[in-house]
Amino acid sequence: MDTKTILLDVGGTYIKCTDGRQIPVHSDGDRSTIGAAFRKAIGPMKGVTGIGLAIPGPFDYKEGRFLMKHKFASVYGERFKDVAKVPESIQLRFAHDVNAVLIGAISLLGLQERNCALVTLGTGLGFSYAIRGQVQCNGSGSPARSLWDVPLPGGGILEDELSARGICAEYARLTGDTNRTAHAIARMGYSGEPTAIQVYEHLGARLGETLQGILAEIDADLLLLGGQISKSIDLMIHPLRDVLKGVEILQAPDTAVFEGLSCLFKDKSNNQEYLCQCSRNCSSPQL
Repeated sequence: MDTKTILLDVGGTYIKCTDGRQIPVHSDGDRSTIGAAFRKAIGPMKGVTGIGLAIPGPFDYKEGRFLMKHKFASVYGERFKDVAKVPESIQLRFAHDVNAVLIGAISLLGLQERNCALVTLGTGLGFSYAIRGQVQCNGSGSPARSLWDVPLPGGGILEDELSARGICAEYARLTGDTNRTAHAIARMGYSGEPTAIQVYEHLGARLGETLQGILAEIDADLLLLGGQISKSIDLMIHPLRDVLKGVEILQAPDTAVFEGLSCLFKDKSNNQEYLCQCSRNCSSPQL
């Protein structure tokens, strides 16, 4: 990667930079506030040849245009380069944040010939998969299949269960304690608190049940876990493995998102070495 390439992982609260900085960004702020946060994260642009952005959708990953209404609403429809005042001479690359993690994991772990999937567990639920090392996307550049909004039989969506809020809700249901964070419940689990262990084991089992058919359909024998909740993988790994028999389970490297963005600058053909647009003659399964 060129040392003058800037890589940013954009969330709704912070912009994470490769140098370890976390720049606060108020995604509900006005245009000038959002633009100032991006410029601070980028730093001096003199000598910069490229900027890579990992950002959740909806977003136009080809044109670099904000399409979210729940976050960054004040810049809806605008191009990142205009909001951040990026000169025309600087090359831009954009990727869905979950896709960027998967691209990076494939590169770092040498998975170019594998069919694999990635689940990110945190404040939300992310999912992406790759066929023979190519990350599968829909026409907008988002993952080819999403899981977060799958309806649940009793109401709500899958993300209500498989996320930080799902962990907190389950713990509250079992104990009546509504003041625990997912991180606090994990700490209790590692300390041997039975209910906390039960909650994370339930999460592992539900995740396995959700993914079992999907992994079989895409012939994937490797599952990668990312996101903050996956740091507590030891609390959920046994029931997850019990359901996903024969599937290798690994944690995605912490630097995968930045490695994924770096990979996009290595390819001159509009990222197609790493991303397969499923809407364009893609032979992979349409799920």
